[in-house]
Amino acid sequence: MDAAAAMLADNVSPLAWQGWEGPRPRLIFGPGMVQLTLKDATRWERRLVREQEARPKDAAALAAWLVEGQRDGEDETEFELRLGRVKGDIPLTEREITEWSRKSRANMIKVLASLDWSPLFADFALPAMTTLTYPGDWVTVAPDGKAAKKHLETFFKRFERAWGTEWVGVWKFEFQRRGAPHFHLLSVPPAGLSGDAAYEARMAAYRRGELARKPRRRTVENQGLGYKEWLSATWADIVAHPDPAEYANHLLAGTNVNHQEGAKASDPKRLSVYFAKHGSFKAKEYQHIVPEEWREPGKGPGRFWGYRGVEKLTRDVELAPADFRFVARTLRRLKARVKVWDPKARKHRWMKATRVIEVNRYGQGQRPAYSGYSDVIGLAGAQYMEPVKVTRRRVRRPVTRFTRGSGFAVENNAPELVETLTRALLACRGDEVRQVHRTEMVRQTVRRRRLARADEIPLSRTPDEWDRTRMARQRALQDLTAVTGVDPAERSGGPDGT
Repeated sequence: MDAAAAMLADNVSPLAWQGWEGPRPRLIFGPGMVQLTLKDATRWERRLVREQEARPKDAAALAAWLVEGQRDGEDETEFELRLGRVKGDIPLTEREITEWSRKSRANMIKVLASLDWSPLFADFALPAMTTLTYPGDWVTVAPDGKAAKKHLETFFKRFERAWGTEWVGVWKFEFQRRGAPHFHLLSVPPAGLSGDAAYEARMAAYRRGELARKPRRRTVENQGLGYKEWLSATWADIVAHPDPAEYANHLLAGTNVNHQEGAKASDPKRLSVYFAKHGSFKAKEYQHIVPEEWREPGKGPGRFWGYRGVEKLTRDVELAPADFRFVARTLRRLKARVKVWDPKARKHRWMKATRVIEVNRYGQGQRPAYSGYSDVIGLAGAQYMEPVKVTRRRVRRPVTRFTRGSGFAVENNAPELVETLTRALLACRGDEVRQVHRTEMVRQTVRRRRLARADEIPLSRTPDEWDRTRMARQRALQDLTAVTGVDPAERSGGPDGT
């Protein structure tokens, strides 16, 4: 990654962002992600000021709602008007989370493709997909999202006590068709037996001098079991359903470890796309819809994804506006098509990149106008008709990225893509960039020599000093001719360039 960033930085135009006000063109890339940003620091600061000014108003409205509440005999409209709130401005405690937002999904794809996965795949380890589910009567043990997240956090703590190392990987929160929540965890299953592995890890730390006292063998929950047996027993103990029959069934079928699914995460792009469950996984979109039991205020699922034990690994390069536009157009055309495997022809082929979306479908002649009314009469009124029956259908639409210059895209090997973009930049804009480099070099050279002459030449000059100044100017023009290859006398008309 460092070599790819240095290669791009050495070959872009020197007219990159120098601290002036306005957009800052940058290219940011990680192991499996390439991003173009046009962040304006001034606009960002103004937005922060507006948010700080709005916080006291939101706090006052929320405090009034908590203290006063709705009086007896007062309808919702009167309550809103009395508190001075706008209709539909719902406080944070009243909001309901019904599904996984598109912004959170895009953020997860970008972050997972930017992580350094070397701690997870060290020593040629084989990852596996671990699934943690809930029993049939799941509402009793997981009445809200906080209870489910507490179960997951308890699992991570017991994992560290049993195996002597922190759990490293990425987790995802989803829902089954019956509404029950479940977790997907991508990690490397530990080897050995629970308890013994933790003791061996502490002994190894003692031999390296990291521990002052020799560790003693401790008794942990479900000690002496392999990973799969320990996983089933530990997760059933954490959920702890009060019904013995439900507990027994959950102990037998509450967990799963699949190495075949874990092998799909061979690079950051495949890992992030698999966890996003979009595109070819659009049929599993129901797993991101929050059940009715959790849609009440304060019972939402919270975060749908997270990671532990890994950190972000990115590099960024400042770009000139012209280079930024060239890279954005190149990525837009490159990501308009995708390589897929054709099982009949037994080879890869390129096809247009598409995605599955849901659109409204109306009967013939019943499509409403864009304004929300069926037919507008004159300039002052509208004519209402009976409600239009709307059905939903799934269609495939082309994917367009980097439409406004900024954006991101995932790639199997992002550093290699950055090197390819650098070679394309040199091939298409190499002469122009080199000319800018020469012009900037001449500008800096002339500036340094002018500063040097200003320090050497006194303010009051004698005729001899004027002759020396004229000779120094002629030498500077000769040096300028040697650098640029153009004689200044031909352009100015005089032998001394005056």
